[in-house]
Amino acid sequence: MTAVACIAPGGDDFIENITFDELSLGQCARLVRTLSQADIQAFAAVSGDTNPAHLDPVYADATLFQGVIAHGMWGGALISAVLGTQLPGPGTIYLEQALRFSRPVRVGDTLTVTVTVLSKDEAKKRVELDCLVSNQHGEKVLSGVARVLAPTEKVRQPRTPLPQLRLFDPEARLKAWVAQAEGTPAVRCGVVHPCHAGVLEGALRAAHAGLIVPQLIGPIERIRATAEQAGLDLHGIDVIDAPHSDAAAGMAARLAADGRLEALMAGSLGLPELLDAVRAQPALRTSRRLSHVFRLDVPGHARPLWLTDAMLHAAPSLADKADIARNAIDLLRVMGIEQPRLAVLSASEVVDAAVPSTIDAAALCKMVDSGQIGGGLIDGPLAFDSAVSLPAAQSKHPRSAVAGQADVLLAPDMESGSMLARQLLYLGGATASGVIVGARVPITVVTHRHDSANAYLASAVLAKRLALHHRLVRP
Repeated sequence: MTAVACIAPGGDDFIENITFDELSLGQCARLVRTLSQADIQAFAAVSGDTNPAHLDPVYADATLFQGVIAHGMWGGALISAVLGTQLPGPGTIYLEQALRFSRPVRVGDTLTVTVTVLSKDEAKKRVELDCLVSNQHGEKVLSGVARVLAPTEKVRQPRTPLPQLRLFDPEARLKAWVAQAEGTPAVRCGVVHPCHAGVLEGALRAAHAGLIVPQLIGPIERIRATAEQAGLDLHGIDVIDAPHSDAAAGMAARLAADGRLEALMAGSLGLPELLDAVRAQPALRTSRRLSHVFRLDVPGHARPLWLTDAMLHAAPSLADKADIARNAIDLLRVMGIEQPRLAVLSASEVVDAAVPSTIDAAALCKMVDSGQIGGGLIDGPLAFDSAVSLPAAQSKHPRSAVAGQADVLLAPDMESGSMLARQLLYLGGATASGVIVGARVPITVVTHRHDSANAYLASAVLAKRLALHHRLVRP
């Protein structure tokens, strides 16, 4: 039998089949694909096969394979791709597929899928094909025989564009974020009025991760009851009894002022209660106004977005915005961003007296030029798309060092900032953490109950890194 060169995937924008009459014995097609972690996650998401052998490294390490492996049918899907797009191609109808799995496939393995015509049934237009999948070492990982009904009519048509698939793994991002605080000592954190399960679980997870040494402050019986209902173990955790939320806030602020606490975590109490208690302690005040900064992990965005201020300043003045900008820039520098890019958001991108936020944006840029605000780059007024999308920014702001690549978004006011944060959370699928800065101790607060334990854990990373910085540089 004469050897026939294997068909490789077409590089053009068209897809073409090989009809039954055009097929010859020994004819083959080949596909090469390298397995990534994203492939495993996408296959699990589409198929619903969430077997931990494919997704959980800790579980997988204890199995026979000693590590995460691909779904077996991922290799089968690659065979199907060759049959459906190359040999025979469009019009092929699967009748039967036998598969034998020889060895596991791991992340980073490069598979070569080869499909070869074994026999043809002229009367029924059926074709039998040998299917072989081997890895980069030439080892067989999957083999079998496919039986198909081959197309009898020629098909050549444009390839169907695929929808863009964006994988977002919030757990992986959370683990990577927590890992940034590893290897440094935990900080003493007062968890104020922790009477819902989210804050308790978050604080305990933060303690287990070595982020904080929690001191629970609040009504002790309610705290214990909450822990019991949630199945949480408070053994070894220091609890200070305070009869109600106002008393808990005052006690936490006094302990922080005395240097016995390095950070505060707001639980199930009104935020004004805690902030009033903090402001009442002269030792906790600085020359700056307090402001809140969200850290948002947004699907489809390569790096976190930071948003300020969506919580404390309903109608911030120019002086307020200057401190909000300074606080955010200083925070990001502690987080490792040497020269943060801050976009001052507005509905208009030209200075317009009818839109006060554009006047403030221009003034903030001038304050950077005059040295009144340092440590980062500021540009504005910018619309949201111009701030976060480089393609959107390039046509309108080609000379801006901030547009399209902003790290921080400074909202015009609390209303717009809060709406933007919630849109990213509930429509954009973002995950959030946050911290109040401008005092001598960081104050973490979670404003939504969805996945709040993770949000408290992520916020504890902010608190720890800021508190450790404050040990060296007093705010």
